[in-house]
Amino acid sequence: MRELFHEIGSTLRQNKLRTALTGLAVSWGIFLLITLLGAGNGLMNSFRGNMDQYVSQSISVEGWRTSKPYAGYKENRRIQLDQRDLEYTNGTQWEGTIENVISATASSSVKLTLEGRHADGWMQGQMPRQQEQDKLQMAAGRFLNDQDIREQRKVMVVSMAHANILSPGNPEALIGQWVNAGQIAFRVVGIYHTNEQDFRRSCPIPYSTYKRIYDRSDKVESITFTVDGLNSLEQHEAFENEYVGTLRRMHDVAPDDKRGIWVTNGYTENLQMNKAAGLLNTALWILGMLTLISGIVGVSNIMLITVKERTHEFGIRKAIGAKPGNILSLIITESVVITALFGYLGMLLGMLACQLLDKTVGQRGVNIGFETIHMMVNPSVDVNTALNATLLLIAAGTLAGMVPAWKAARVKPIEALRAE
Repeated sequence: MRELFHEIGSTLRQNKLRTALTGLAVSWGIFLLITLLGAGNGLMNSFRGNMDQYVSQSISVEGWRTSKPYAGYKENRRIQLDQRDLEYTNGTQWEGTIENVISATASSSVKLTLEGRHADGWMQGQMPRQQEQDKLQMAAGRFLNDQDIREQRKVMVVSMAHANILSPGNPEALIGQWVNAGQIAFRVVGIYHTNEQDFRRSCPIPYSTYKRIYDRSDKVESITFTVDGLNSLEQHEAFENEYVGTLRRMHDVAPDDKRGIWVTNGYTENLQMNKAAGLLNTALWILGMLTLISGIVGVSNIMLITVKERTHEFGIRKAIGAKPGNILSLIITESVVITALFGYLGMLLGMLACQLLDKTVGQRGVNIGFETIHMMVNPSVDVNTALNATLLLIAAGTLAGMVPAWKAARVKPIEALRAE
């Protein structure tokens, strides 16, 4: 075995350019596959991270603008949800299906002021369960509670971005202080977490307090709830058709007007996300495998050239007693060595490229209004996938060397000795 590898090493050293070009094709194939899979995983992790901000079984409904005329009304009419919609959602008809109903008011722009420091914000009336719905992480203090709602307290929750402006150097000291929101003072009871690049300016106050101070109408900005017992896409679609269809009739919106009553269904969006993830993963594998195939074809071509160049040598070997199996194992082993060596190198470079993506693109955030999203989150490939891809490459390299090896093993010594 040692003599076999020594002979293969000698052959590779004598044909450095040919070996380098073959190795480049193989390494590039596995490198591109690992990098593509890592980038795809990073994108999907980013999308899933954004989707994880919301409860997967939650449904949010809000009024929007109609897209077509109906019942004597023109298109582009503003639809506003109201107390009737909230009562319908909480009605006995949906008992056991709709749970945890919460409503939110519209937002009012305010200027927060404390000891000469100012910060712009958006005051919004919310219910206590809104924290769970939006998955807000509290940095200090607490979120709104039921007692705040019942007593219509003048309390407020601010973002860490606000706290850093109003109480620089010690944002947590803002807890318990009274901050002027326009002409009205509110006591800060909590600070929700934001990073340095997050510019959210929402300031939740009790829903009842907002309605008493800023909006005494029966208008509701949005209604959010969770559903129980709906475990398939068909069930969710049937529920939406019945529930939203009733809301459309209550507000004289055309039955097929999808824009008049805007619905965000976490369950269906997760299904679409998983479907998109599967398609993206399949596309990346196809691209990577095509690149791998090009490398394998290169190995096969090089082996064919090698057999042709060494036909005379094989004739001498067989003339002095070498069996076809010896020639066969020599060519196949050479093919495996090339694919294994350069495939492993390509795998390492691909893993390093994923680390580089994580340190560069993965650290960059894009601000889209009140949210900061990262284009890539942990763009990596697990070790098992990388090893399986490399083993697949080695197996394919073995098959690629079979045809030229079989051709070399079948050559007749007399014909081989005549070859130039």
